[in-house]
Formats: sequence, C-alpha cells, structure tokens
Amino acid sequence: MTPLSSFELPTIDGQTLNLGEHAGKVILVVNTASACGFTPQFTGLEALHQKYGPEGLVVLGFPCNQFGHQDPGSDDEIAGFCQKNYGVSFTMMKKSDVNGAQANPLYQWLKKEAPGLLGTEGIKWNFTKFLIGRDGQVKNRYAPTDTPQSLSKAIEEALKEPA
Repeated sequence: MTPLSSFELPTIDGQTLNLGEHAGKVILVVNTASACGFTPQFTGLEALHQKYGPEGLVVLGFPCNQFGHQDPGSDDEIAGFCQKNYGVSFTMMKKSDVNGAQANPLYQWLKKEAPGLLGTEGIKWNFTKFLIGRDGQVKNRYAPTDTPQSLSKAIEEALKEPA
C-alpha cells in the first residue's frame, strides 16, 4: 500500500477520483493551463492516453492558474476548452494550486518524492510532469519543455515493470 492510494481528489466534473482505483497502473500527472505557450501539449498528452491507456497508463491533468494567470476560467470553461480544442478524453481534475499552503495534497506529495533542479520542490511553470510507476512510486519529474512524446520511452519502460 503506497501513500498514492490514500488520495481522493475532485475531478473537473465534480466527481471524486480515488487514486487507489488506479493501483498497479502507470500514472502521468501534469499541471495544465489553457492559455500557455505549452498548451498545445494537450495534443501530445491525449496521444499518450490513446496509445498507452489500454496498456495501463492513466493521464491526469490538473488545471492551475498560479503561473502567469494562464487558466483563469471556471472548471466548466476549462473542460469545454480542452475538449473542444484538443479532444481531451483523459481525466481532468478540479482546478487547484500546485504550490503554496493551498497546494493540492497530491502535489505536496509529488514534490517531496521528486524534487526539481537543485532539490527545489516548487513547481516552476505549467506542464511540469510526474511519472508514477505501477508500484506507486514517483519515477521521474519532467520539465515543461519536455514534450509528451519525449516521455514515450520512459512510459513504455514503466508499463513493462511489475506492480
């Protein structure tokens, strides 16, 4: 039992996602924004979801407005934007903070498990990515400039590992 299974988080459509339901799967967690230079990465994230979802990859998008106020809309507006413009069908979570005292509890855990450059925990910008293995442990943290496609090899390797 990993700490990951203890997280129950609100989705963008008002449901609750218990991460324990994804035990044994590979999870890619990404803080997203609708008006960022990296926003086109939604296309790549959806491609990963389509390609590797049947093998056990779960993509979770966490809209966040902490970086340049690039996601000011409501959850409904964000969900509509992602679906209409990028065909997003992977799970989008309720908009939340990833840094500071009000940071989403999952992000508090992720940042401790996989610190950034020089050991800093804070998320620096939109589209920072965390890859979690089938064993519930954080495998790696990726910068916003790392494209979803560039994670394919790491995802494939993680999918081959036992739970």
